Amino acid sequence: MKIAKLFIAGLALLTTASLANAGTLDDITKRGELRVAVQTQGPPFSMVDQAGKRTGSSVELAELMAKEMGVKITFQDYDWDGLIPALLSGKADLLVADMTPTLARAMKVAFTKPFMYTGSTVFAKADSKFGTMEACKAKGTKIAVLLGATGEKVAKATFPDADIKSYKGGGPLLLDAINNGQADCGVNDVSAVKGQQAAYPAGSFTIMPETLSKEPLAFATRYDEQDLLVWMNLFLDQVALDGRLQKNLDYWVNSEDWKKDH
Repeated sequence: MKIAKLFIAGLALLTTASLANAGTLDDITKRGELRVAVQTQGPPFSMVDQAGKRTGSSVELAELMAKEMGVKITFQDYDWDGLIPALLSGKADLLVADMTPTLARAMKVAFTKPFMYTGSTVFAKADSKFGTMEACKAKGTKIAVLLGATGEKVAKATFPDADIKSYKGGGPLLLDAINNGQADCGVNDVSAVKGQQAAYPAGSFTIMPETLSKEPLAFATRYDEQDLLVWMNLFLDQVALDGRLQKNLDYWVNSEDWKKDH
């Protein structure tokens, strides 16, 4: 009887293991759809352009992933602090954004290898007295940061005497706050700031030359999606080797060419 019970238990374990081994890639293939969490507004990585189309550097890379998988793609829009919860809840298969793979975030989600490197910068209204780093360090200066972003941590360390104001949403909120006089200076990813200032007249903001940090950017999946994580890393290797990644970054991040098209 004990042998029979052990045999049945063994079969149950094998069945469970077999189902687990089916993996996320099988689920995506059967579903015929890749579900991707993106920022609501975070140019040049994710945005809705003037024609109402979801586009951007990370968006185009996700579209390439879906094309290589042979499935359609569905984008799910979230504020910055909603991206990881959407992934963990199973609503999305992966998230693509200008997200830094910090150790704290890696306690929750599995990051790919970096697809590029960037850093936090400081910016202010062009016609204000806050045109330098030293001016922004003055006691009581209002510093706008994005809730949950690495810039929030960097700002607290760089401006210990300042009043750090955290905003829930996307990077454009920081520029709005400074433009409207709600904040004096802002801290965010330099690539994002350069892209997001396109919504304002030329010369509206001063971007400081100093870089406060050097940070990798990566995409993310859940830790129970190891097959998808391996595939995404292979995808990044492939598009780096065949030039598609550099072409994407040159257009969206390293130039302002995309502004006239979107």
